[in-house]
Amino acid sequence: MVINLRRLIHHRHLFFSIIGLFAITALYVQVSDTINSGPIAIAGTRTDDKVVALTFDHSWGNKFTPAILDTLKKHNVKVTFFIMGPWAKKYPEVAKQMVADGHEIASHGYRHENYGDRTEEWVREDIQKAGELIKEVTGVTPTLIRPPNGHYSQTSLKVADSLGYKTIIWNVDSLDWKNPGRDVIIERVMKRIKPGAIILLHASDTPVQTAEALPILLDKIQAAGYRIVTVSELLKNHSQQGLQRH
Repeated sequence: MVINLRRLIHHRHLFFSIIGLFAITALYVQVSDTINSGPIAIAGTRTDDKVVALTFDHSWGNKFTPAILDTLKKHNVKVTFFIMGPWAKKYPEVAKQMVADGHEIASHGYRHENYGDRTEEWVREDIQKAGELIKEVTGVTPTLIRPPNGHYSQTSLKVADSLGYKTIIWNVDSLDWKNPGRDVIIERVMKRIKPGAIILLHASDTPVQTAEALPILLDKIQAAGYRIVTVSELLKNHSQQGLQRH
């Protein structure tokens, strides 16, 4: 668009209105940046690389985990498991197998309760207790956390950050926990997949169709030209254009 300055100066009221608009816009950006400064809940990355991070939340049970791990191994895929501290303590051999298979271990907290509803002290204790158990069982010190139910607040983000954690959410939700059907799970993911996406699945006992959907889903993701990586690899190597805020 070409702006005719002589014409604008002749119509002074229009000229000063535009200048004022530019000033307000600049101020809005500055205020927005100030408000948005500090730790964020990460939903994905901005990249042109055809990569996605596949993630599994795990809170209870072990009915489907062996099949999920077997499928991932057959497809030579490494994912990020967000596991709860008590689950790791109850199923230590499974948690250790995740590490042995090369998957990334992250925290899903200690109690499955909404962080956004809790005090700073409560959140701090929950994160620390989970982290200690996960390290005790797996030998891994987690640096990523997904708050239960994806529920967080500015307080919980700051607490997690102060403890050395990045808060990870998602931007592709399979809704597998609703048990909508194997094909629905696959279709939901494939319709929403994009470069830099973080995909949410579950390995707990409640979603009964995830293990069945997984081999087909992996085939389709790879057939679409995408490479599956862990969350940490996504953040480190595929965030050239920044992070996507949840």
